[in-house]
Amino acid sequence: MKTTKKQMFILFILGMWYLEANKKIKNKNLEVAISKSVFIDLVKKAQFVEKKERALYKNLEILEKKKLINYKNRNLALTQRGMKLFNKLNSEVSPYLSILSIIKSKNPLSYTKKAQTIFRNKKNMR
Repeated sequence: MKTTKKQMFILFILGMWYLEANKKIKNKNLEVAISKSVFIDLVKKAQFVEKKERALYKNLEILEKKKLINYKNRNLALTQRGMKLFNKLNSEVSPYLSILSIIKSKNPLSYTKKAQTIFRNKKNMR
């Protein structure tokens, strides 16, 4: 059974959360963990998806059946297979995200001296 885009998106959110959360404590012998309910609350509050809670639980269960995530000791974790898929997704998406962050961090017009401002014809605007 192939992993759907929505399931990969949930996996990507979980992987990115772990990546960012563990960056803060990487020099210590600690690791951050998150439970299903806390992860679902995070996804809902951050408005990453418009799904209902039950649909998110179902997606996590499917990811668990596909052996992409583990649910041990009441905590979610990526399996080696899940980590491999996350790394693949991250490598595909990261160039786009880095361009977006560069453009947002600085005025796009500051990269060139030849940008022009033109008047638009209101008839062509929608």
